[in-house]
Amino acid sequence: MTIEPSAPFRLDLTAWALRRRAHNMVDRWDASTYRRVLLVDGGPVALSVSQRGGIDAPRLSVTIAGRPTDRQTEVLARSALNRLMGLTVDLSAFAAMAAEDTLLAPLAGRMRGLKPPRFPTVFEALVNGIACQQLSLAVGIHLLNRLTADRGRPTAADPYGPRAFPGPEELASIQPDELRPHGFSAAKARTIVETARAIVTGALDLEALDLLDDREAVSRLTSLRGVGRWTAEYVLLRGLGRLHIFPADDVGAHNKLRRFLDIEGRLDYDSVTGLVARWQPYAGMVYFHLLLDSLSEAGLVADGGETARA
Repeated sequence: MTIEPSAPFRLDLTAWALRRRAHNMVDRWDASTYRRVLLVDGGPVALSVSQRGGIDAPRLSVTIAGRPTDRQTEVLARSALNRLMGLTVDLSAFAAMAAEDTLLAPLAGRMRGLKPPRFPTVFEALVNGIACQQLSLAVGIHLLNRLTADRGRPTAADPYGPRAFPGPEELASIQPDELRPHGFSAAKARTIVETARAIVTGALDLEALDLLDDREAVSRLTSLRGVGRWTAEYVLLRGLGRLHIFPADDVGAHNKLRRFLDIEGRLDYDSVTGLVARWQPYAGMVYFHLLLDSLSEAGLVADGGETARA
């Protein structure tokens, strides 16, 4: 099928905002095509997405494979991609704000076409946050890769191929100790399994957090054992798509912000919140831009052009 995102749009930048590191085996990118196995209508399908139009007239060619599909599968896959890649998000107000900011304007210009990524489910966002607690992003993604390889579901057509990120149903029936060999601490494993069980039994509805304001959503998330403020704000940004959220406890973001603003010394939650206030209500978009800027420095993303091969 063909999808026309809201312009401007660059698939490469948006895919890397999802991917974050080159060894991510859930969100895959081969310099022209984004691939992911995604649970659609209760079963895994393999999605492949490539961009045929330019930044200002984008057209995405989408292939659905791995099982027989029908019209409902196509509709649900389209909806999932809209969420995953922010295809319909209008960023014209962000672009106008950035153009007036002498510091942000050059970065926003280089990353023009980036859309805000969002995990397919709030549960996946939460597990990503838990995996990366007190670890580097690179190590956290290794844990997520192992979890997916062990507990994710492959498509029927490729049983030994890539797998979908495991949902609550795949994780509720296991014991926390079964996650330890993948590198999860006992506390992280317990939080993931307890959350999965609560969702499966109906005691917890993470998608319903969308109905709460920021304070209520953070409070609900931090009431879960093992979930702190950083993880909660990470979920609000990457799981609920709240673009005004800049996870201000994020150490990696601290370092990126210090370099971007040429600040010496350490930052804390309050100082970061104050620094990003100038970019509200789009501080979360700046968070994504700083991520892409660091990937550009690493040679993974090319400014204003094609993505480097990883």
